[in-house]
Amino acid sequence: MNRILIVEDEERIASFVEKGLRANGFTTTVVTDGDAAYEYALTGGFDLVVLDIGLPGRDGFTVLRELREARVTTPVIVLTARDSVRDTVAGLEGGADDWMTKPFRFEELLARVRLRLRTAARAPEVTVLRSGDLTLDLRTRRARAGGRTVDLTAREFVLLELFLRHPGQVLSREQILSHVWGYDFDPGSNIVDVYVRALRKKLGPHQVETVRGMGYRLPS
Repeated sequence: MNRILIVEDEERIASFVEKGLRANGFTTTVVTDGDAAYEYALTGGFDLVVLDIGLPGRDGFTVLRELREARVTTPVIVLTARDSVRDTVAGLEGGADDWMTKPFRFEELLARVRLRLRTAARAPEVTVLRSGDLTLDLRTRRARAGGRTVDLTAREFVLLELFLRHPGQVLSREQILSHVWGYDFDPGSNIVDVYVRALRKKLGPHQVETVRGMGYRLPS
């Protein structure tokens, strides 16, 4: 039985969606703010998330971005009153799998839920990340660059995986710190710069680019 997390702060809509999904055989959990949404979804205990954008605490865009940065691949259907093209594009580019605007017909939401669940069930697990001549095998924890096998420390492995999952995207030092070292690490530390230099030494000087004043990027 599929488990669905409903993130909606308007009680009437949350109840409507929950009753409809339960009537169609789904197990549901409802949360009403962005902070709870992030914590629940982060557990990996759900097969799909129905996510509102306008939420107390973290807004839906922030929840979505942080989940994808944390490598949570659970399908997300955004259900929101925002209907501008700009918001829709931002949501889809930010990691949403689908976007629906309110008011909506439950039959359409149900069809999209079923479609996303079927698609997720068919998706093969990614075990090798690639970008250019750089590869990282997540099972053997081995990296290759330019045909060479490269030995990485545990931290270097996590850092390289982060870059490979976001090729072409500028990652700030704060994002890298929170992902690789945790939120309690000193934000004033230069540890990110030290490890980026170590990766460049092992992989090649052009594998990780510095974007001045913003952070680092793996060329796509």
